[in-house]
Amino acid sequence: MGARAEALAKKYEAKVDETTAVIEKLSDADWKTVTTAEKWPVGVVAHHVAGAHQGLGGLVKAIGSGQQLGNMTMDDIHAMNAKHAQEFASVGKAETLALHKKNAAAAAATVRGLSDAELDRSGTVLKGMPAMSAEQLAAGLLVGHMDEHLASIRATVGLKG
Repeated sequence: MGARAEALAKKYEAKVDETTAVIEKLSDADWKTVTTAEKWPVGVVAHHVAGAHQGLGGLVKAIGSGQQLGNMTMDDIHAMNAKHAQEFASVGKAETLALHKKNAAAAAATVRGLSDAELDRSGTVLKGMPAMSAEQLAAGLLVGHMDEHLASIRATVGLKG
């Protein structure tokens, strides 16, 4: 682990903590309110974020280790997300928080374990999209994914950021 990986992991963990605090504040009514952005209940959006830590952390690790992915399209991701929304339509808050904390800790450990050479390594993640480095994925995708959905949850339930 180097200083860059540690800084990325700390930035990610700060966003995880912020997301955890928001999820913990949500009432039962909030949990069931449908978001404007995703058109899913807030609880489903929170569970989507919690589940995505594992997959996104895996992408960072794969690119860092030199794998070329690039077989998936955005349409594939949208289809997976729609399936997730159906399967977890009635997911509970306690289950979601537990998954969020577990998967986020694993993703942070993955980021922390990357060397500078691994952070610099680039690869194609999505078909038709430009290559990204593992560092760009860690900084942009891991944190950005939470940012995007957290903003949606906050807007839906009227929480200030």
